[in-house]
Amino acid sequence: MGPLSALLRRIVRHGDLTVIDASGKRHRFGDGQGTSCTIRFTDGRIPWAISMNPTLGTGEGYMDGRIVIEQGDILDLIDLFTGNLHWHPDNELRNQLKRAPRWWTALQQWNNERSAKKNVAHHYDLSGKLYDLFLDKDRQYSCAYFRDPANSLDKAQLDKKAHIAAKLLLDKPGLSVLDIGCGWGGLALYLNQVASAQVMGVTLSEEQLAVARQRAEAAGVAEEVSFHLQDYRTVNRKFDRIVSVGMFEHVGRPYYDTYFETACRLLKDDGVMLLHTIGRADGPGVTDPWTRKYIFPGGYCPALSEITPAIERAGLYVTDVEVLRLHYMHTLQHWYDRTKANKQAIVELYDERFWRMWMFYLAGALCAFRHNGHVVFQIQLARRVDTVPLTRDYMGQAEAKLLSAEPCPKVASPVP
Repeated sequence: MGPLSALLRRIVRHGDLTVIDASGKRHRFGDGQGTSCTIRFTDGRIPWAISMNPTLGTGEGYMDGRIVIEQGDILDLIDLFTGNLHWHPDNELRNQLKRAPRWWTALQQWNNERSAKKNVAHHYDLSGKLYDLFLDKDRQYSCAYFRDPANSLDKAQLDKKAHIAAKLLLDKPGLSVLDIGCGWGGLALYLNQVASAQVMGVTLSEEQLAVARQRAEAAGVAEEVSFHLQDYRTVNRKFDRIVSVGMFEHVGRPYYDTYFETACRLLKDDGVMLLHTIGRADGPGVTDPWTRKYIFPGGYCPALSEITPAIERAGLYVTDVEVLRLHYMHTLQHWYDRTKANKQAIVELYDERFWRMWMFYLAGALCAFRHNGHVVFQIQLARRVDTVPLTRDYMGQAEAKLLSAEPCPKVASPVP
């Protein structure tokens, strides 16, 4: 086990971790309380790989079957580690591991137009069948809004759309809306249905574009809701409203000024924008090397302190900020459970290594929200100080109206 034993003794203070090395020898770490997990190494190189780069070494070892979970599952293992490395000012080991040079993290997020499309394709141009197996029926691939943690995933995603629509101040029919990073079109179609909005969605994913256009045609609203394979930086008309959900994480810190300057340019003088993004409550950080390599190349979840200066430089008013804390943890638990339950279908679609990769990704993301300061920011923006009402009452009133609508808004599902 070499240096890995020393590292594990330092990290695993609480919990119960048993490691069976390649020779069959057992090593135990922790105080025996709380989360319990047993893993086995199938070759002697794994301890060194983990010691050199813990996240990458563990992730690749699990994907390749060289780390076998004997008791518990991969979520238990990651929960045990992240629980010990939880965000707290007194957790010095966690603070040491978090540090990274700002110049290096900026280089990892160099998302010009060519790189941005390539990075998006890496993740979002996977088979639609995969997303059908773990997402809700509307394929909302972003944080749901759990009014009650017991709510179903479909209910929570519908509530999320209502929550966002209320903040867009859709106070008259026919408003023009730009949806930056429109995914499979669910939010755009919802805004059209509940507020008669004229929506233009842009995406860099060819797979998502095809599905979104098919859904608009099936719903008979293709003249009112259009989707385009287009970088947001090349849009050249003004809109009453702009919404962006789960896309800002792919912008990259070197491009924050460009993003908000573009938003300001595209927003009408009395327009409103709603930005929904994963963020960090614990300040600037770095995307871990495993996630950067296998899941979101070029991706980064920013701290609020990294977002607001670019907003200020663009000349936009921040008119409202809401922090959704554990909502994404609940969302990811649904996704993780569905991925686990649909193992055979995913293995047949890709292979077992891919399934283990997806499990590691979802488990790590879930624990980031449970232990490591990840949250979701919803930031409302405007060009003028008097664009939105003086109080937030209008949001609650609009949301209540949307939620009470019967029957619940429906559009053509991407699921056959």
